[in-house]
Amino acid sequence: MIIKDNEQYLTLPCLEAKQPIGNMYVAIINADVLEHICLVDVRRLKEEREVEEYTGIQRKLSVSREKEIGKYVNLVDATFPNSIILAMSSENVSFNSNDKTLTILYKDDVAKVLDGQHRIAGLANYEKSGNNFQCIVTIYIDMELEDQGIVFATINTEQKPVSKSLAADLYEFAKSRSPQKTCHTIARVLDQEKESPFHQKIKILGNANDTEKETITQDTFVKNIMQYISKDPQADRNIYKHNKLFFGTKKPNYANEKDSKRLILRKIFIDDETDRKLTQLMINYFQAVQNKWQYSWNTVINNNVLNKSTGYIALMKFFRDACLHLRKNEEDVISKEAFIELFKRIDIDDDSFTTEKYVPGAKGLSVLYNELKEKAKL
Repeated sequence: MIIKDNEQYLTLPCLEAKQPIGNMYVAIINADVLEHICLVDVRRLKEEREVEEYTGIQRKLSVSREKEIGKYVNLVDATFPNSIILAMSSENVSFNSNDKTLTILYKDDVAKVLDGQHRIAGLANYEKSGNNFQCIVTIYIDMELEDQGIVFATINTEQKPVSKSLAADLYEFAKSRSPQKTCHTIARVLDQEKESPFHQKIKILGNANDTEKETITQDTFVKNIMQYISKDPQADRNIYKHNKLFFGTKKPNYANEKDSKRLILRKIFIDDETDRKLTQLMINYFQAVQNKWQYSWNTVINNNVLNKSTGYIALMKFFRDACLHLRKNEEDVISKEAFIELFKRIDIDDDSFTTEKYVPGAKGLSVLYNELKEKAKL
């Protein structure tokens, strides 16, 4: 940091890249410095800026996304591999072509964020004092509003998000334990096992199954189990990842009294690192479902909702009630026979799981769940 004319300036090594839209400068900046020079623009993002007005694309700062990233940056393996894109005026930044450096005025309103606003806002929660979180930045100097709009619109319309099922599938390659990896493993086992009620019913990424039989996405399957394992899967994953890296033995905390009726699978997950108990529990429950409604569970037709998302999610909501009713303690792997006896109370005909009665979506699954619970007298 240097002081000139009573103002502070930051000098950074950088690379100059020439592209059709103009020159851009790539550098590495510490998170605290990045937050400072972008502070005013990030605050402005909570409303609307001229680039959003120009392009017509709404891209306001999401408080929930900011909080999500704020938690992420403190994970043991947090990373931002992609560049944060800024636009700056030549009044506040200059490039020295001889020594390949950028000199930037260290002030809170010198940079406009074209991409990366949520990452910058989230970095305000970075807690590891003494350890820098460095970010790659791409800086455009004196970029016209029209060109800012082109870059902004390209980023927000051309890039496609990673599918949730792909994200879930990638946990297969993780070496450390996590709720995500466990649920992914259960999905694969139940999809592959011939005796499983989910045999070839889950749309597992990369598998060349009979797609006509696949009625439930991997993401839907995973998240409806994970909700009973963890309130914060990333925090749990971070504990196991930290153990792997630093030879630790810490385990996530068990559910407290308040959460115990929601996190019904947490103790089994923490205590049984083979995941056999959780897998067997899911098999037992859905074999009982299959036994009760063989036609609707096994038949794939457009009008049938039981073996699709509507039915699966409703059944997973009822799963919690069934477990709380049948188990004697949190370690119990409830038998298929016990679930079968419970389902005997429910007088819903095997051919009645139609889209007319249970409209696909939140309304239909809510109706089905309430009917299951009422008829089971839980």
